[in-house]
Amino acid sequence: MDFSLNEVQMILADSIEKFITNEYDFDARQKYSGSELGYSEEVWKTFSELGWTAVPFSEEDGGFDGGPVDMMVVMERLGRGLIVEPYLANVVLAGGILRRGGNSTQKSEWLSPLISGKLQATLAFAEPQARYDIANIATTAVRDGESFVINGLKGYVLNGGNAKLLIIPARTGGSQGDERGITLFGIAADTAGVSIQSYDTIDGQCAAEIQLTNVSLTTASVIGEVDEGFQTLRSTIADATFAVSAEAVGIMNVLTEKTIAYTKSRFQFGVPISSFQALQHRMVEMYIACEQSRAIMMWAAMAVTEGGEISAHAVHSLKYQIGIAGTRVGEEAVQIYGGMGMTWEMDVAHYFKRLTAITLMFGNADWHLDRLADPATP
Repeated sequence: MDFSLNEVQMILADSIEKFITNEYDFDARQKYSGSELGYSEEVWKTFSELGWTAVPFSEEDGGFDGGPVDMMVVMERLGRGLIVEPYLANVVLAGGILRRGGNSTQKSEWLSPLISGKLQATLAFAEPQARYDIANIATTAVRDGESFVINGLKGYVLNGGNAKLLIIPARTGGSQGDERGITLFGIAADTAGVSIQSYDTIDGQCAAEIQLTNVSLTTASVIGEVDEGFQTLRSTIADATFAVSAEAVGIMNVLTEKTIAYTKSRFQFGVPISSFQALQHRMVEMYIACEQSRAIMMWAAMAVTEGGEISAHAVHSLKYQIGIAGTRVGEEAVQIYGGMGMTWEMDVAHYFKRLTAITLMFGNADWHLDRLADPATP
């Protein structure tokens, strides 16, 4: 089986790598992360101009008709660059909902400007009581004639403070935890009754808590079918889980490379610490963890491309691997660097923080292991 990238994917990978090398060093990243927006509008414009925001969308929707392998290429390189621009929130999460469930009007109004970089959006799916169960939705949408009235609280909404479009899963039927009865709504962030409290996260990203109080929406805001939004939501979260896992593989490789380089330049007792056998063993284990994760990532990309039950199994396996191996690689990197490995000035510390955050997003290792152990759970 051929595991190599095709010509288009190689060009895509090369363009991202060149941009990161030439335009997005660690100092620039820190500047963008510390800005009011938490990212660079100019860099985001560049993303759209280079076509990166169009990768996973169909040609009919104005995209490049990319698949899981293309997304793997993008996210792994963005991980290596420790990018803070909201690619996950816009393209994978909000874009994933719109490309699956949006009608022609919604795609014209929301998806097209999202692809062109003119609209910031997000998917507000997480709720405080839900942990990692995306069907555990307490936010309600009660029909009132031709409208819906929404009440609820959404937590840890990526890009929530900057998003002009909020995609909200709310319960229109069934009991809390039921898969049926979930409806997806597109809401303008400035709609009456929407309260947004933004904050910075430990990994240099931006998120928000969103309170919805008697928010009135017409049926035109419904994305897909009433009560039937769960499958669209689940597929989108699966895509996001795969995407952040690929990002983590990129981060793990950078941490390993930087740790090896550091041990060659750090001297103790008159010799580089890379000559210490104990540290050599630990760095070999870091390298093995990276290679194992990459192998599972490539398998998952092929499985998701093929679809079917094996795709969910592959994504759970990959995220479990990232949770275990990512934690080990991150901890080894900062330990070998010593105390300076956790200082604000060192890029290793920020790679470690982002990697740690990813291991907890969309389910930690234990949660995904439980999914693998239960054959009835997709």
